[in-house]
Parts: sequence; C-alpha cells; structure tokens
Amino acid sequence: QVQLVESGGGLVQAGGSLRLSCQASGSDLTNHTMAWHRQSPGKERELVARMTSVGMKVYADSVNGRFTISRDKAKNTVTLQMNSLKPEDTAVYYCSAGKTKRGRYVPDGYWGQGIQVTVSS
Repeated sequence: QVQLVESGGGLVQAGGSLRLSCQASGSDLTNHTMAWHRQSPGKERELVARMTSVGMKVYADSVNGRFTISRDKAKNTVTLQMNSLKPEDTAVYYCSAGKTKRGRYVPDGYWGQGIQVTVSS
C-alpha cells in the first residue's frame, strides 16, 4: 500500500521561500506522475504542479515561474520549491501519485495527509 507524507510547511512572509517534500513508501512510483495540490478553506482543490515519469513539468498559471517541482526517483520523493510566495498561496498542500493520460493528470488515489503553508503580508 502506497503512503505519501508531506513535510516542510510553515509560516513565511510574502516574498519568502519554502520547500515542501513528499516521501513515498510502500511502492516504487518511478513510473507514476507525481503532483502537488493545494486547498484553501471553502475552495476546490487546485492542481499546482505535476511531473511525469519522464520529466515533463506542468504548472498552474498561478504559480508558474515561482514554483518548481522536482523528484528523486531513487529516494522515492518529490519536492516543491516555492519562491516569491504570496498570501494567495496560503493553503494546505498535498502530494499525490497518478498518471498523465491524454495530457491530463489522473490521480491513482494516493494522497498525502496535507501540510499547511501560510504566507503573511
């Protein structure tokens, strides 16, 4: 059974940086697309970034140019480097594993527990 655990969240001021990590266990996710999502209270979960097994990266317009997704297949981890953070980035961030099908990300049902990121003005 796959388990994903996020770490690295916290409180930062606008303009600051934060790095989130997602550690996977229970299965080798080398052939999966890995993704980061976020959700604020009362809002739908947003797909922030994803990275395929062959290294293709896709970002939401809201974070493009500021966030960078990367992965270490040997360590079964995926990270999200967040720079130039804005208060609008405040949310609970989740990592997930899935597939990219016909250009769309399809989760496989593997989700982390979520980690809080708060950006103050």
